[in-house]
Amino acid sequence: MSPQRIADLDIILNHTGNVFSYQADRYWDPGATAPDARWDGLPYRVAGFNDALGRGILPFVPAAPGAASPAWPDGAVWPAELQAPDVFTCAGRISNWDHEPESLGGDFFDLKDVHLGSGPTDHFRPSPALQVLAAVYQHWIADADLDGFRVDTVKHMEPGATRYFASAIHEFAQSIGKENFYLIGEITGGRRRAFTTLEETGLNAALGIDDIPDKLEYLVKGYRNPADYFGLFRNSMLVGKESHTWFRNTVVTMFDDHDQVRKGGSKARFCAGEDGGRVVLNALALNVTSLGIPWIYYGTEQGFDGAGGSDRYLRECMFGGEFGAFRSRGRHCFHEQRFVFVELAKILEVRRQKTALRRGRQYLREISGDGLRFGVPEMVNGQIRSVVPWSRILDRSEILCAINTDYDRASTAWVTIDAGLHRVGDLLTCLYSTDAAQTATAVSVEARNGLAVRLTVPAAGFVIYG
Repeated sequence: MSPQRIADLDIILNHTGNVFSYQADRYWDPGATAPDARWDGLPYRVAGFNDALGRGILPFVPAAPGAASPAWPDGAVWPAELQAPDVFTCAGRISNWDHEPESLGGDFFDLKDVHLGSGPTDHFRPSPALQVLAAVYQHWIADADLDGFRVDTVKHMEPGATRYFASAIHEFAQSIGKENFYLIGEITGGRRRAFTTLEETGLNAALGIDDIPDKLEYLVKGYRNPADYFGLFRNSMLVGKESHTWFRNTVVTMFDDHDQVRKGGSKARFCAGEDGGRVVLNALALNVTSLGIPWIYYGTEQGFDGAGGSDRYLRECMFGGEFGAFRSRGRHCFHEQRFVFVELAKILEVRRQKTALRRGRQYLREISGDGLRFGVPEMVNGQIRSVVPWSRILDRSEILCAINTDYDRASTAWVTIDAGLHRVGDLLTCLYSTDAAQTATAVSVEARNGLAVRLTVPAAGFVIYG
């Protein structure tokens, strides 16, 4: 059976591009040639829609249709339904990203904020602009046979606007036979905010939860306790659920992305550091074989190492275009024979074959060096250099995975497995290893700490047993 094709689209409701210019009258900064139009709760006058050269000289009113307009095709904003002045909040740029209502009604730098409506969530009144945008994206679903959207900057939208859009999209998708259309919202600001937003708005999953990429990246690099990462997926008390809820289908897991809000003014891809390129396959492996919806940012599998004071350094050019951070400009950077790309494909094939790696419960496993004293792997003196194993269990099947956070030496440890699913003398077979010679070999189950197997994981390597 061939894999099902899934197509989705990254969409934006919160803002447009830099489509008009302000005629600001306050906040002169020393040495500035024009006032700084920053949010203060009062609207700004608009000089006009921008023309193709970025000059705010076009009338700030709906334009004549198509080629009859001086704005066509590269000026102002299209479709023409979005050219009405009340489409925009015209409130100036955000200075404090966590202050409401500034963070909800201000511009993203020079990207212009769209007025989406007003009122409390249960009685929200969508604006004409939001209704137009919903219709636009409904058209995309039908025309391109899409299966999901990533909705940008949900944190900066009123919950009522998000709920209206989610309802409009889900109902339209269901009306044309797409029962499982998936809406993933970019919701920065922590897990509690993310899950509150999901339940309030009807989005299906959350992307951009800042503690997930931090703990994933630095666990693999050897500077986080494994329990900190694996505990993210079952901490239901954090979001007010007194249950054993597993955050499997509602959390998107990642470590590289195009914004890296969590890193503030010092952006850097995983591979930008001294040793990142040596263990990036481990990060990808942990991402795709642990709980959550795995999300891989393009270029990670090619070892892209952009870093700098702006997110533009994280948006390298894959196929040789005019723009590209560092060494990617004008170069073709997609290499299908690159080690990480080839090995990741093998790991994903095992994931496809083993349902437990996609659907199973998850347990961080205890380890032992002597087969007698067991405990979960932990940092010592601020770092961890050892086997870090976890199990995925579905019904009667257990798949055991492990990375080695020691960059230079293979690590061997006894690893606890489920005593109810195995017997002494059973064999677990290596389904994948970064050391190809290890694949298809087997380890025997022994009576230690209940039941355990003795695993050897290559230096900076990854294994799967089942």
